[in-house]
Formats: sequence, C-alpha cells, structure tokens
Amino acid sequence: MSASTHRSFAYSVPFIDHCPTHHLSKPHLSQSLLHSKPIKAYIALSAITPTTSSTTQSSRQIFLPFLQQQRQDANPQNENHEEEEEDEEEEAIDPLLKFFKSQTPTQDPPALGKLSLQKNRRSSWHLSPHANSPNQSESDINDISLEDEAKQQMGSLPDGIVGEILRIARNMPENSTLGEMLEGDFKGRVSKRECVQLLELMANDGLLGGCLYFYEWMRLQEPSLVSPRACSVLFPVLGRARMGDDLMVLFKNLPQSKEFRDAHVYNAAISGLFWCGRYDDAWKAYEAMAANNVRPDHVTCSIMITAMRKNGRSAKEAWEFFEKMNRKGVKLSQEVVGALMKSFCDEGLKNEALIIQMEMEKKGIPSNAIVYNTLINAYCKSNQLEEAEGLFQEMKTKGLKPTSATFNILMDAYSRRMQPEIVEKLLLELQDMGLEPNAKSYTCLISAYGRQRKMSDMAADAFLRMKRVGIKPTSHSYTALIHAYSVGGWHEKAYVAFENMLREEIKPSIETYTALLDAFRRSGDTGMMMKIWKLMMSEKVEGTRVTFNILLDGFAKQGQYLEARDVVSEFGKIGLQPTLMTYNMLMNAYGRGGQTSKLPQLLKEMATLNIKPDSVTYSTMIYAFVRVRDFKRAFFYHKQMVKSGQVPDVKSYEKLRSILDVKVATKNRRDKSAILGIINSKMGMVKAKKKGKKDEFWKYKKRHPRTQSHAHNGLR
Repeated sequence: MSASTHRSFAYSVPFIDHCPTHHLSKPHLSQSLLHSKPIKAYIALSAITPTTSSTTQSSRQIFLPFLQQQRQDANPQNENHEEEEEDEEEEAIDPLLKFFKSQTPTQDPPALGKLSLQKNRRSSWHLSPHANSPNQSESDINDISLEDEAKQQMGSLPDGIVGEILRIARNMPENSTLGEMLEGDFKGRVSKRECVQLLELMANDGLLGGCLYFYEWMRLQEPSLVSPRACSVLFPVLGRARMGDDLMVLFKNLPQSKEFRDAHVYNAAISGLFWCGRYDDAWKAYEAMAANNVRPDHVTCSIMITAMRKNGRSAKEAWEFFEKMNRKGVKLSQEVVGALMKSFCDEGLKNEALIIQMEMEKKGIPSNAIVYNTLINAYCKSNQLEEAEGLFQEMKTKGLKPTSATFNILMDAYSRRMQPEIVEKLLLELQDMGLEPNAKSYTCLISAYGRQRKMSDMAADAFLRMKRVGIKPTSHSYTALIHAYSVGGWHEKAYVAFENMLREEIKPSIETYTALLDAFRRSGDTGMMMKIWKLMMSEKVEGTRVTFNILLDGFAKQGQYLEARDVVSEFGKIGLQPTLMTYNMLMNAYGRGGQTSKLPQLLKEMATLNIKPDSVTYSTMIYAFVRVRDFKRAFFYHKQMVKSGQVPDVKSYEKLRSILDVKVATKNRRDKSAILGIINSKMGMVKAKKKGKKDEFWKYKKRHPRTQSHAHNGLR
C-alpha cells in the first residue's frame, strides 16, 4: 500500500477508573540499543536515585528555551567539588528532573540481566523459542477510535420492571416517545439503580433516542431519579454517538446538588466531548469543574492531556498541565504516564519519553503493554527498528505479554520496508503466542507484498488467506489489494476488487479511490479515470493532494491538456491550489507532447503565484527544448538554472551536461569559423571577390538559369 493510503498506527491511553498494578523490575535496554544517542541518555539517567545527587549531563532539556539550547558538557579537568556544584545547578533548572526529585522516593526494584540481541532479525529473535510469560489483560491501544467493544446482542429480557421497560423501548410504536409510554403505570415503581441498569442496556442496544427520552422522564419524576451514576453512563454514550449538542445541554442543566459535584460526572462529560472531537468544549467542562471546586483525579488528567494533544497543543503545554495537576494533589497512574509519553513521542521526543518511563518506574508505577507500544511505535515511525526490537525484547523479559497491536506496529514498519518475509514470521509468532491476528495484521502482509512490482499475486493470496480464516476485510485491506494490482499493472483486477468491495457494502475511503485512479493512470486509461473521478464527486468524497496529482499526471501525459486544466480548477475550489509539483508535471507533459511554446507561459504563471522553479523545472524545460533542437533556449534556461542555484544532483547534472557539451562543441566550431573569417577579412588575408558588371536587365532574369539550361541540354 502506498504512502497515500494514510494508514498509521497511533495509540493512546484508554480512560478507565481502575487499572491493574504490575510490580515489575527495573528496565534495562538490550545490547543492540547501547550505541544510539537517545538510549545513552536513558542508561545514564537510570543510575539516578532520589537520595543521591548524580550527574544528569546526558539528559537533554526538553522544554523551551531548553529545546533550543543543548547542554554543554562539563570540563573534565575541573575538580570534583566544582563538578558537583554544576550538577546541582543543572538539576535546579531542568524542569523534568526537578519534578521527579521533588516526589517521594521509593526503593528501586532489583535489576535484571541485560539482553544479548543480535542485529539481524531473521537469525535472532524471530526464530528463538518463546518463554512462557504471565498472562495480562489485553488493552485496546488504538488511537481514540469510535469503535468501542461490540454491542451485546439482544437476548432474553431481564426480570422485573427493567425487562418490562426494555421491552417497551425495543418495540416503540411510531410517533411516540418512551416518556409518553411510561406515564402512569410506572410512576413510583422504578428506583435509581434500575434506571442506571436500563440506560446501560438501551445504550448497548443502540437505542440512543430512547436513552434521551428516558433520562428526561427520570428528571421529571418526584423525587428526581437522575443520579451521578446515570450521568456517568449516559454522557460517554452520547459522545461516542457524536451527539455533542445533546451532551452539552444535559451537562449545563445538571442538578445543583452537592452529589453531582463529583469528579466522575465531570470526567464522563469531558470524555464524551472528547469522543465526539469537541476539544474546546471539553476544556470548558474542565474549567467548570475548577469553578465548582471539584477536585480532579488521574482520569481527568489523562483525558485532558490526550485532548490537548488531539487539539494540537505541544508537549511543553502538556507537561505544564501535568505539573499543575500534580500540585493539586492528583496521583500518578499508568493512564497519566501513557498519555504524557504519547504527547512526547508524537513530537519525536523519544529520549524524553524514555526518561519519563524510567522515573515513573522509580516512583512505583510500572510500565504496561500500552506504554511499550507507544515507545515501539515512535521508534518504528522514525525508522529505528533496531531500537524498537530491543524494546520488544525488554517488554517480554519483564513478563509483559505483547498484544496484537504490538505485532501490528512491527509488521507495519517492515511492510513499509518491503520485507514481506519478516512480516510472515511476525504473523506466525503472533499466533504462537496465543493471539489472534486481525484485519490490520493481514493488511500489513498484503501491503508488504503489494509494494513490490512482481509480487502482486502474493498480495492477492494473502487477501484470500484472510478471508479463509474468517476475518472480514476492511477498507484498508481492499485499498492495499487495489494498490498491489496497480503496481503489478493489473488494472482490470483492481477494478474487480473495487466492485467486490462495493458488493460487500464496505464504504471506499479516499485512499481507495486514489489507489484505483493510480491503477488506471499507469495503464493510460483516461476514460476510466474520468468515470472514477465523477463517482467520487457523486459520493461527495473530497480528494487529497495525492489524488489531485494522480489525476493531473494521468490526463496530462495522455495529451488531454484541457482535462488537466479542469483538474487544477476543480481542486482549486476545495482549497488545493497548484504547487511546484503541479507545474512540473504540466511542463513534463507539454514537453513530451512537443508543445514547447507553452513552457515559458507556465513559467510566468509560476512567477505570478510566487512559486519558485527548482532543478526539476529547469531540467524538464532544457530536455524539452533539446528534443525539438531549440538549443538556443536550452542554453538560456541552463544559464538561468545555474544563476538561480537550482542545480540538480551530481548524477543528473552530469547527464544533462554531457548532452549540452556536445551541442556547445558544435556551436563553438561554427562560431570559431565565423570569427576567423571576420578576422582574416579585416587583415586583408582574404581575396575580395570580383564583382562583374551588373546587367541592366537583371530584374528580368530567371532565378534558376542552371536548371533550365540543363533541361534545355537534355532536350537536345
């Protein structure tokens, strides 16, 4: 699957009230990580204890202005007491270490032996036997997805009044509400506990409208049946259903009694607003929490840190919020640590995330699978797979069982490296550990094969294997398969896969349409490209920059310049203005089509839009003019390219110069002959031609007398 599929594995911390505590030993990275700079800082800081003042020179300062300034190494020639004074000063100004030093010290767990991990994955841990590790409950680490646990199927109704009301809710007649049906017969018969149970059951059945009407009925009873627990159940359900407006109405009209000024109620409202993407409203709910003197807890902290990350806040701001919550007495937990580390990893601050992990373990908060998945994912995105494998081994050594998401992260990384044989071994290892592969696992395998031109059949085989084991393909799975057919040149099969996708009622994503357009772009079928593009517009699927470039390149290379210009116009209406790549593709198409007169016009359009030409632009124009033997303009734009400093790489420039040098040599010979002729004429070295007497009837002479004389002689 291409980079345009936008598929990524981003993970965050689930928001739960109670988490199992794992007492783990002190972390040690494997031997394969000891040579990387971030890990050196990690190992150096692992020696720090809260009761001793040791050096912190290897740790980086992580916040502004510390992000912009690197620490200077201490002078090794200074005396010992001077070094200790410098260390104390650095600890005083580094906010990260200053925070951890201020916490209550706990005894470090005993150290484990270091691992000996080979660099070659094929011959090391992939083929090694797996040690039995204690079981641990698997947590969902997907990045705040709307898909929660599968809804419970409608079975037998519960006994009593709960079953009666649930039966009415499931069989509601048209043009009536649940509140109307409950008037009279059920007044005074339902308790608060039964109301909470009914809200949970109706939410599991997807009866969201019934939940709202039942909540309204609860509020109108005397005394009111609305309880904090009922709000804690209903608010997240409305958030997952994207009913943020209804949630805000209920939140603003909460009862003013003291029992509703509880952190669980506010956490439910903030979580629900977070689920529906209303991060600003979530922040307002948190401010209302502070205004009503409701003390936040660790769940509040974890939700707000994740919401800040989703809303584009920096890791520095997340850390400042974390420190503020700590001053309010919020206890540290695995959820808070995971959310904070995710904020740092998303900004590429892997070193600082490792420091936080180590220091939290010193405070008695062990790392779980979610924390390790976050770190492994960060290193995989940075293409540091050796370090990611080291963390994977460390995770297993500590007794933490990897989850399916752990393997999916590694498989996706090796899929992008086009190493399907390693993805196959990871898939076998996942099954050997008693885990079930999911659609993401097989999608990684399909993508690993599909990225290679001659392995499209293997990608199709992996897709059939997924269906054979009973796993339903997703939109990403079909996109990977269509891209595999596209790379292999099988555009007909790509369209058949697209039709099968529609037949199975799987909604195509923009990545699916982009992969299908790319298949017909490669085959040069502009008719099908136009058909797919119209289908996209009818389905109201907005294209991306990649879609734009594929359509433009496909039409332009086939000489359909008007359609290419239409693409530029249509995508300009949705805010995708032409870029440098857009004009480079247009110039390449016009140049290959022999319409070199359009190239200077395109260059003027670029200047109007303040788009600066690059080496590709100039090289494309030079080659276009060389093809039509217009060397004068080719030399002119070569001069412009050198003058603007937009010279291509050495290999490309050598090829270009070799072509131009041949033409320059020919031109120089002609110029040299002309110059010598002028010099000789001026110096009198050339004999002047004798001019005959002009015939007075020269105007009436035939232009080609020799041809006529020869013809006359031939007649004789």
